[in-house]
Amino acid sequence: MNALKNPRLLGMLAVVIVLAAAPIFFAEQNYAMRVVTVGMCAAIAVYGLNIILGFTGQLSLAQGGFFGIGAYGVGLLTTDFDWSFWSAFIVTIIGTAAVGYLCGLIALRTKDEYFAIFTMAIGFIIFLVISRWESVTHAHSGVNNVKFPEGGGIIDFESPVAMFYLVFVILLICIYVTHAIRRSSVGRTLLTIRTSEDLADAIGVRVGFSKQLAFAASAVLGGIGGGLYATVVGFIGPDSASIDKTFEFLMFILVGGMGTVAGPLLGSMIVTFLFELFQDFQAYRFIVLGPIIVALVIFAPRGIIGYLGGIVDRRSRKRKIAEARRTADGASPEYDTAKSGTVTSSIDPEEPK
Repeated sequence: MNALKNPRLLGMLAVVIVLAAAPIFFAEQNYAMRVVTVGMCAAIAVYGLNIILGFTGQLSLAQGGFFGIGAYGVGLLTTDFDWSFWSAFIVTIIGTAAVGYLCGLIALRTKDEYFAIFTMAIGFIIFLVISRWESVTHAHSGVNNVKFPEGGGIIDFESPVAMFYLVFVILLICIYVTHAIRRSSVGRTLLTIRTSEDLADAIGVRVGFSKQLAFAASAVLGGIGGGLYATVVGFIGPDSASIDKTFEFLMFILVGGMGTVAGPLLGSMIVTFLFELFQDFQAYRFIVLGPIIVALVIFAPRGIIGYLGGIVDRRSRKRKIAEARRTADGASPEYDTAKSGTVTSSIDPEEPK
């Protein structure tokens, strides 16, 4: 019951409920359903970025590359090798985790801006491999006709609504995992590292190992988002692994709220719809959105969720102060008289203490 009184949790539930009701409004609009589903795929990858950036404080610019690995892993295995979706999806997740952990072993030897530059190089290398290795990835020809998930004769995932709810369920699992990590000892460890690596090391935290796990978890969620994106869209090209994709994810998390549980979802859905709104001006959309993002960073540096959370915290503090004052005003007369000094204390004021 106490959890239901948490404004942040209630806000998260409200966002999830509104999203779950999307098929009611867009059931007959396949394009709109596809936009919402693609936004949820991006949100899963953004939750991965939230673990390494929001919780650990490490700016990874390789998330677009891991998203591309997930997309191409599922796409190539289901088309060129005729695997089922689920087997390709599971193998791709395992492969992305391995690549993420190995990249983390090297990248996390650097710090601050050097870490960001190194991870951007990793993302760019992944993009170059995908865009140039034509015999394997088909380069700029891309991958067509990615298989839909198999429903075992019970569910037809070729239906946009069924595909929506599949991605929605996986998104909910990722949100729960993120929430559980934040509230666990692992999450507190990561937040300690974000505050001060030297402090974390001094109190016995295995800083390097914790950061490697966070980096691998971030890569896994990026791969999951990419794998689902491939089957939702049906066609993937090198753009799905580009550096631009990484900066889109970064924009999503800045808009929603870095380090929060609801922020990645809210930011992903808002900006995805803004991108669709400005799709006729795709070459100029960042000219329009850029000033909005700059204003948001200036006036709400913690994102929409962080800004709203600040309002809730201020109101909560004011309420507690008001309650404390009412309690003091309603105290017993003996207590008020004792405070004014008119009641004889049990300790003689003349007696030395």
